[in-house]
Parts: sequence; structure tokens; C-alpha cells
Amino acid sequence: MGHEHGHDHTHGTNKKTLLLSFIIITGYMLVEAIGGFLTNSLALLSDAGHMLSDSISLGIAILAFKFGEKAANYSKTYGYKRFEILAAVLNGSTLILIAIYIFYEAFHRFQNPPEIASTGMLIIATIGLLINILVAWIMLRGGDIEENLNMRGAYLHVISDMLGSIGAIVAALLIMFFGWGWADSLASVIVASLVLRSGYYVMKSGIHVLMEGAPQNVDVDDVIKTIQDTNEIQSVHDLHVWTITSGLNALSCHAVVEGKMTIAESEKLLHKIEHNLEHKNIHHMTIQLETSSNNHKDTILCKMEGKPSAHSHHH
Repeated sequence: MGHEHGHDHTHGTNKKTLLLSFIIITGYMLVEAIGGFLTNSLALLSDAGHMLSDSISLGIAILAFKFGEKAANYSKTYGYKRFEILAAVLNGSTLILIAIYIFYEAFHRFQNPPEIASTGMLIIATIGLLINILVAWIMLRGGDIEENLNMRGAYLHVISDMLGSIGAIVAALLIMFFGWGWADSLASVIVASLVLRSGYYVMKSGIHVLMEGAPQNVDVDDVIKTIQDTNEIQSVHDLHVWTITSGLNALSCHAVVEGKMTIAESEKLLHKIEHNLEHKNIHHMTIQLETSSNNHKDTILCKMEGKPSAHSHHH
């Protein structure tokens, strides 16, 4: 299928982009951590901590793509593609924990601002900013940060890092020119706020997928209308739309047809519906056709008239 080929090509590009980003981020994370200790800067250390989470998240993301390549079997009928979503949730929770730790450290430093080697801090933060800009550019150019939740999580890590480096640069300048030691702690709090926000949204999106929520890039009402507007279809019920992994949305439903159809007619009708739904971001679909005589309100099937009804909860 053309979609599968495109999905595999994007998958390979994402993996190469992540690997290159992982090497660059991990290398500079070590430099920034050592620099933070030597200059006694919490802003640098928090940025290094964030870069460590970047490094871990990129490593997990690479493993997720690797696991996602494993073939489906009778035990895992969808394969290991959902591992990618688990990685995104882990990334989000890691960001939240790091943010909480930075808030804790900053609170103590506000009370007793330490001496900070501001010149060294400025140099290291500036190089860190350039490194983050480079990695963000690599991801924008070679990765699918719009559709792929795993890539988007890694990209948000890097963007938050970039803002963290800017905060550290501003703090270093304030310490150099005005002697404001508290600026380092303030910069780290700003970094922590950005980290917390990124972590929350990545985790929320990942949990939404794990809870089988409707994909954000699918208009369910439009999907129902598309199926019901097909000439031979009378109504649709027991409809479910969910995400298997980033860029792979699935649908299952029961569609009521006007009368009995031959196998050839059924296949032609299903092919028409599938073709129309491919343009609605639905990539994998299972549609059961049934006649109106088999569709009773008191059956265990969930009745659906455009929107989910109370029956759907009992089903």
C-alpha cells in the first residue's frame, strides 16, 4: 500500500534524525553538567538536567522505533507499534519530575544565593543555545514533528532546552553587570515552568492515545457523515476511532445497507468507503455491513445516530 510505504520512509527518516540528535545532545550535556558544577550555576545545572532528560528521551525514542519495527504476531496482533506511545508518556513524566526538582533547588537558592562564575556560565550557556538550535533545525528538517507523537515529544524537549539556555545567558549577564545573584535561581524557575508545560502536554497526548481516545487529526462527525453519505448506506452504529501509533489511525463500525447485497457488491461498496475515509486520516478500517432487518434497537450492538448514545456505554 502507498500509505505503508510512506509511513516506513518517514519512520526511517525519524530514526536517523533522532540518532544524530542523540549523539549531539548527549555530548554537550556532559559539557554543560561539568560547567554547571565548576561555575556553581543552578541555571546551567538545570539545563544540563533537562539535556540529560533529552538524551534519555531520545534514546528511548530510538528504541521505540526499533521495537515498532518488530513484526506482528498472534500475541501482539498490532506488533510493537504502541511502544512508541509508551515512550512518549515516559518522556512527559520525566520532564515533570525534573521540573519539580528544579523548583525545589531554586527555592533554597533564593534564600541563600551562592557565588557564581558568571563569565564561564555565559560561555557555556551560549554554546548550549547554539547546540540546541542546531538539533532543533535537524529535527525540523528531517523529522515528522507534526504527526509523530514520539518525535514531537523529543522536539519539545529540545525547544524547552533552547529557552533554558536563553534564560541562563540572561541570568549570567545580569550577574555580570548588576551582581544580581538571584537571577540564576529565577532563570532556573523559568526553565522549570517551560519543562513542566512541555511534560504535561506530551504526557496528556500519550495518555489520550493509550485510553483509545479519538485521534486529534480526525473529525469523527465528518467521518460518520462520509460513511452515511454513501448511497447504499442507511445508518452507522457501533463506531470506534482510535490511534494505534503516531500516523496510524484505525476505525471499526457497523454500517446498515438497504437490502441484501452480493459479495461483489459488498466489496465494491467497502472499497468506495475505504477510499473516501483515506482522505479523512483513517488508515486501517474494519466495516461490518448488515441489513436493516438484522439491526434491532434491542440487540447488544451499540445504536449510533451521528453521535454516541447511552447504548454505547453498555456495549
